Amino acid sequence: MELENTFKIMIVDDHPVFCLGMTELIGREPDLTVSTSEDTADKAWTAIKHHCPDLVIVDISLKESNGIDLVEDINREYPDLPVLVLSMYDETLYAERALMAGARGYIMKQKAISHVVKAIRQVLSGEIYASQKIKDKIFSRLVSRKTAGEKISLDILTNRELEVFRLIGDGLDSKEIAARLNLSIKTIGTHRENIKTKLNLKHYTELVKSAVHWSRKMEK
Repeated sequence: MELENTFKIMIVDDHPVFCLGMTELIGREPDLTVSTSEDTADKAWTAIKHHCPDLVIVDISLKESNGIDLVEDINREYPDLPVLVLSMYDETLYAERALMAGARGYIMKQKAISHVVKAIRQVLSGEIYASQKIKDKIFSRLVSRKTAGEKISLDILTNRELEVFRLIGDGLDSKEIAARLNLSIKTIGTHRENIKTKLNLKHYTELVKSAVHWSRKMEK
């Protein structure tokens, strides 16, 4: 029986087993319940209107869209609806992007079992949830500027360029990436060229090798 003061959580993630695990874990709390889980951004929009959740947990990698884009859209349309990003991707690269998009917290899936309830409660209380490592990184960025000679990192890529880079690393070609992101092949080609320029990669082969190498590191 659902308590009158129960907080309703919505999960947006395209991994059914993970959703089931999170639903069971969150459901153990007497004042928390997962009202619904959806696997696409479009379904999430319908569910938000129908279920009126108190918090939305969003994965970065979704079937038909980028989770960061969904965070931005939710923040724009429902500024009072907190979003917690929960992802397998390295927090040092994605956490700051997620927070800038409007998320109230970021937690890696590897730490979800032991930290997700704490993260949910912290975000519901109006606070920001992030690891100390990310807090230190953001603070460091605020108080100092990067030197011109600093090593190039993926931080210089836009959210869309990073998504294209990730999908290249997952083995998708331009046509498949265009279909996944609902963009034209020409637009994907432009993103690809911009990525090569920013990362100082001379050939497409170098781009693919770099993307695959990064993708494998993220999986470890």
